[in-house]
Amino acid sequence: MPQTQPIISIENVVASATINQKVDLNQITRDFPDVEYHPDQFPGLVFRLKSPKTATLIFSSGKMVCTGAKSEEQAKKAVQTVVQKLRKGGVEIHNEPIIEIQNIVASASLGGKVHLEEAARQLTKSMYEPEQFPGLIHRMSDPKTVILLFASGKLVCTGAKKEVEVYRAVNNLHNTLEEKNLMLY
Repeated sequence: MPQTQPIISIENVVASATINQKVDLNQITRDFPDVEYHPDQFPGLVFRLKSPKTATLIFSSGKMVCTGAKSEEQAKKAVQTVVQKLRKGGVEIHNEPIIEIQNIVASASLGGKVHLEEAARQLTKSMYEPEQFPGLIHRMSDPKTVILLFASGKLVCTGAKKEVEVYRAVNNLHNTLEEKNLMLY
């Protein structure tokens, strides 16, 4: 039985969105002096919000990418807030944004050390080459995630599209490590 529950923290939620219409990035730049737009360097405009603290890239196609949110809810709220602010600022937006979570990055601590070399031998779809990278790379198929696991018992989980998948992936890995006696407390 696991001695402790993993402590999991969502670090970044990336959402894509579209309003299915073209937008004039130059107009937005004129109307919103705080945005960043350098078309010679990058085709997207950066629209930052203080709350929730996020950065939303807006492209002339009407596609958007929001980063920095700490939950699915926050990511959706950020995109909706950006669209509201644009409308208030005089940008004609006819549709509600269609928002999709693309990736969730989380960190976690399993509460004990992990025997990485043995874990690499016993866990399928795992890679461990300490000369190249100090963590074990574990590709989980259900839920489809990639976990970077370190000897300290700390890990980074990426690739989930729902918060519940993060919790399931970390708990599945923790339980597997427990069952195989690869956790050291």
